[in-house]
Amino acid sequence: MATPYQDRKLNDPNLNVGDEPFFEATAQGKLLLKKCKDCGEYHYYPRGICPYCFSTNVDWVEAKGTGTIYTYSITRRAGPIPYCIAYVTLDEGVNMMTNIVDCDLDAIRCGQKVKLTFKATANGTQIPMFAPV
Repeated sequence: MATPYQDRKLNDPNLNVGDEPFFEATAQGKLLLKKCKDCGEYHYYPRGICPYCFSTNVDWVEAKGTGTIYTYSITRRAGPIPYCIAYVTLDEGVNMMTNIVDCDLDAIRCGQKVKLTFKATANGTQIPMFAPV
């Protein structure tokens, strides 16, 4: 039996200092990551210090917006609407916790290719999520 995706109410994120560029980009349909200028590693979630070499020499870069489902879980009992939470390995190599949307939830599989999409909160903040390619 298929479990079709349904939109659900999304809460607004609690913003930390320095999150503004990330959400300004999501409003434009872009996903930003941080990349260290010293060691060259990408990291997500974005923060001011590279988690690999502890450099503060990091910049915002736009992600390709594609990746692969690493692992997932379909939540059916947390509320009236089932949804899929997943870790997606972006093509840049970082893992991002997100939701898989706009598909039959029962057809989701590890290793499946996904592409970036956005869903809005009640106040209009765009939240990055992924849909199967």
